Amino acid sequence: MNASSPTGHRLALHADASQRQTLSPRLQHAVRLLQLSSMEFTQELQTLQGRNPFLDFEDEDGPSAGSAESMSADDGGSGGLDDDREPWLGEPARATRQHESGDASALDFVPNVRSLAEHLHFQLSLLRLSQRDLALAHAIVDSLDDDGYLRMELAELLSIFAPGEGIDGVTEDELLIALRRVQSLEPLGVGARDLKECLGLQLVNIACPHERALAAAVIETELEPLAKHQWASMARRLACSSEALDAAVRRIRQMDPRPGWRHGAAQTRYITPDVIVRKKRGRWVATLNGNVVPKVSLNKGYADMLQQQGGAAGTELSSHLQEARWTMRNIEQRFSTIESVAQAIVDRQAHFLDYGPMAMKPMGLREIAEALGMHESTVSRVTSNKYMATPAGVFELKHFFSRAHVNSNGSACSPTAIRGLVQRMLESEQAGVAQSDAEIARRLRAQGLDVARRTVTKYRQMLRIEPCDQRRKAAAASLAS
Repeated sequence: MNASSPTGHRLALHADASQRQTLSPRLQHAVRLLQLSSMEFTQELQTLQGRNPFLDFEDEDGPSAGSAESMSADDGGSGGLDDDREPWLGEPARATRQHESGDASALDFVPNVRSLAEHLHFQLSLLRLSQRDLALAHAIVDSLDDDGYLRMELAELLSIFAPGEGIDGVTEDELLIALRRVQSLEPLGVGARDLKECLGLQLVNIACPHERALAAAVIETELEPLAKHQWASMARRLACSSEALDAAVRRIRQMDPRPGWRHGAAQTRYITPDVIVRKKRGRWVATLNGNVVPKVSLNKGYADMLQQQGGAAGTELSSHLQEARWTMRNIEQRFSTIESVAQAIVDRQAHFLDYGPMAMKPMGLREIAEALGMHESTVSRVTSNKYMATPAGVFELKHFFSRAHVNSNGSACSPTAIRGLVQRMLESEQAGVAQSDAEIARRLRAQGLDVARRTVTKYRQMLRIEPCDQRRKAAAASLAS
């Protein structure tokens, strides 16, 4: 269709057909629910039940009256867990409840300690950020460990944001900006990727510019000599007096190398595993833990009454019925996906279950996604805040993923395997003969593992083992006593 403008130019209207991948609000909600822990998911369902008359939760004494289409533990292929509980599982955690008389339980008076993630999410909610920037910052916070460190690469976080989920085209530079926002939050040092960055973020607390500059130089180049108390050589290299160095070091020692411990450290975390792994006929099998599957049912009586009235009760009740049916399908899909992903992980990490951490294989999200025909972002969400109980302990599903570390002979191993080897070396130390991180790095290189000294230090800190000089002092004090 053409038209002439007053200036004589011809204006043309063109219709271009293009496809754009988008998700409905309901499907976006389902994607968000997939990332929740089992406790958070149950709380979400209980909130939904409060406003939807077609959803019923079974009581501990048995199913609610008039309910049908119930999802019990047996429906998910996890029947018999209560009667066939492994000795290493223990009793499942239960939510705190009030007594039927309305009196509060003693547990209701236990102070509610805000976790690090909750503390950071609250601070982010006070910032004037766009929905996109806020979502990226939340993703950074959810990826921090208990120490407050970001142990994974930013490139790995990109897999969380799939096309069509409302946050398209996320780049590594955007995630870096989001990381800087998180690092600006309290406590200082949170969001660091290593000890040097963590201490560097806390330099703003030093008011004197000369003292701050000297402390920054110590953090940048002298952390290992600082741990060895090599004061004279440090002062010589930094061209400063011993008094100035002593003042800067004193300020560094006041810094917190594990800022995440300030929040939630006093609160004991009880984890009910989502999946239980047992060996059956020589094969490791992952099965849903029936205690985490919400026993939700569709109230068939209300549904039949609405259908008999032919929708005369109004569109609001019809909408509630559709929401209830969608919720039932979502529950089934959620736990089916968790079980499928867990089994795929177990199939690939069977040697870890048989022989321990040093047998852990490098594995990425893409490997599981391709095996199950899923998107990497789905696997990332499924493995967040979900736990697997094995005879070797309870592990988050993300524990089994790591990048390959290529050895000098061309073979590949996982960082978990190297960390296990470092732990074995440290545990096998003879009394009073503590090995430094550099010595352990040399021993690893002798075995074909090209691991840097700072990597050994990071693994030792993750294992919460003191430096060699402190271990030597402790051994000497023990022998003297």
